[in-house]
Amino acid sequence: MQDPEMASVKLEDCSQTLELNANIKDEEEEKSVSLRQLELSLRPVTSIVRTNPACFSPSTLIPNLQSLGPKCDSGAQFALQDPEMTSVKLEDCSQTMELNVSIKDEEDKIEKSLSQGDHVETFSTSREKQQEDHRAKRSHHCPHCEENFSILSKLKLHVKIHTGENLFSCTDCGKNFTTSKALTVHQRVHRGEKSYPCSDCGASFSQLCTLKRHEHIHTGEKPYSCSDCGKSFSQLYNLKRHERIHTGEKTYSCSDCDKCFKRSTALKVHQRTHTGEKPYSCSDCEKCFKRSTALKVHQRTHTGEKPYSCSDCGRSFSKLYNLKTHERVHTGEKPYSCFYCEKIFRTSSDKKVHQRTHTGEKPYSCSDCGKRYSQLGHLKTHEHIHTGEKPYSCSDCEKCLKTSAEQKVHQRIHTGEKPYSCSDCEKCFKTSTDRKVHQRTHTGEKPYSCSGCGKRFSQLGHLRRHELIHTGVKPYTCSDCGKSFSQLGDLKTHERVHTGEKPYSCFYCEKIFRTSTEQNVHQRTHTGEKPYSCSDCGKSFSKLGDLKTHERIHTGEKPYSCSDCGKSFSKLYNLKRHERMHIGVKP
Repeated sequence: MQDPEMASVKLEDCSQTLELNANIKDEEEEKSVSLRQLELSLRPVTSIVRTNPACFSPSTLIPNLQSLGPKCDSGAQFALQDPEMTSVKLEDCSQTMELNVSIKDEEDKIEKSLSQGDHVETFSTSREKQQEDHRAKRSHHCPHCEENFSILSKLKLHVKIHTGENLFSCTDCGKNFTTSKALTVHQRVHRGEKSYPCSDCGASFSQLCTLKRHEHIHTGEKPYSCSDCGKSFSQLYNLKRHERIHTGEKTYSCSDCDKCFKRSTALKVHQRTHTGEKPYSCSDCEKCFKRSTALKVHQRTHTGEKPYSCSDCGRSFSKLYNLKTHERVHTGEKPYSCFYCEKIFRTSSDKKVHQRTHTGEKPYSCSDCGKRYSQLGHLKTHEHIHTGEKPYSCSDCEKCLKTSAEQKVHQRIHTGEKPYSCSDCEKCFKTSTDRKVHQRTHTGEKPYSCSGCGKRFSQLGHLRRHELIHTGVKPYTCSDCGKSFSQLGDLKTHERVHTGEKPYSCFYCEKIFRTSTEQNVHQRTHTGEKPYSCSDCGKSFSKLGDLKTHERIHTGEKPYSCSDCGKSFSKLYNLKRHERMHIGVKP
């Protein structure tokens, strides 16, 4: 070419599509002064020529271009006379080609326009209109979903998703794909083919892109970072999912209940609550589950696998959640607080159960008698009353119990194990419930109150026993003497008067007692333990009753009054001694 300007020819074949861009400069170096001033405002006029692909053969292309201008240089490849860039674009989609050639008008027409005083804005306006028409022709709209494509072949491929036309179907599972390549990749799932191995760990993958993502684990590369918080991710999908935390976007909604989710997988699992679908079944017991992870955890009940172990005590668990909950025993963490009384708990389920004591909610009902319970475990235990079932037996004494928890606690009688210790006095207990009740002696907490008189108690059993004072009900009767009792425990203790049984012996002097309470109180004479202290003066006592009697000194309370003269006393013993004066008995 005469002028040292690059001429670029770019050919791209995408479903027989060609794009030819030719950029050349004008040969002539001199122009008239009028033409130089006009070049600043003139823009090329775009003309669109549709032709047959045959005209673009090497033998016919040059003559066709030469016909565009009288002074085209046949010695230079596609050189044109006009000083503006000439753009030739070829696109073939389904054997359709579009040729865009941008040229200037001939010099004699420009000079004629100048001589006649025509306005040059008509060239710019015409060019803008033709550009808009060109963009409209280049944008292909999907009639089904408003998606736009720049290439017609891609649109046709996309439309198959909506129409189902010419889809590639898997012969194994019937799943359809829009391209044969996608089908080929999918079929590797059925064949188990994994042709892309990791050079670091040997893991194999069915797709190259999956291997690339996996390699980020070894390299530590995290090329995708969040623009809001800077957190980096190894996969683009994980970044997209993370960004929804900032935007709050929940793009997947349930058609049945309108509940929204951030992930399509979460929506899919949720929809099974409506359909009842449980696609994952256990091969050992045929129990079905909604999630594959739930099945995997369940199968550990058959295999006995416990992959999660505590680093503090070595105890193992089959579920990670159970390990996390257990670790709070060592750390003392209680992250869940009650909405009503600010009491804190280790687990959300414990908090939920506790809050039912405030709301009175009892969601579990017995199908036999209709009795309701706030905890499912309590219902299960209650149902054994109707069935008489006691499926758990002690290996030492063969005693049968209704629940595994009762069995576990019972066996500690034989082993002497007391795994729960008080943080205030280091006293140990067989159950966490016993420790919890004991700690109320230190805190003074009395969460149970009588609806009849307002009196408060530290234990629910004590409240139940107290309420019988108001009702006067004594359902338990001694078969030997006919005496009635409001509590079964009181009847059992009373029956030992007749039998002479004293099953509890002191660890220190072997003295025996009818009740464990008497045994515990007696042993404090050996240990010197005084767990009950006065909040007013700090004086300590070995018995709770002694503390109650002492506190009346500070409060001035005298609950015992003489029926004859009305005199009141702070102690029952003093009242008894006083009453002897009225009957003539010396105290």
